[in-house]
Amino acid sequence: MEKQVISTNNAPAAIGPYSQAIKYGNLVFTSGQIPINPHTGELVSNDVKLAAKQSLENVKAILEAAGTSMDKVIKTVIFLKDINDFAAVNEVYGEYFKEKCQQDQQFK
Repeated sequence: MEKQVISTNNAPAAIGPYSQAIKYGNLVFTSGQIPINPHTGELVSNDVKLAAKQSLENVKAILEAAGTSMDKVIKTVIFLKDINDFAAVNEVYGEYFKEKCQQDQQFK
């Protein structure tokens, strides 16, 4: 298998010596995404929910450029500046991972 560099204009360009994502076989490894609007270059930071949404939109765009989608995501990592923002960020994640949330409910 050969690794393939994934790049899209619908997510912020990598600002260092890395790629937005690497596809290896059927796996896609994305870089961390911060809440930068790729069309304006503006950092979305005034509202934690809007920031989470922008970060996830960036991930979604990268995955789509790789030929996959959010419903195939296995793992995410979230870094919060303030743990008090957990519920708000988790609410936004629930909008992007509805199927996963519904499956998790089945195991309770």
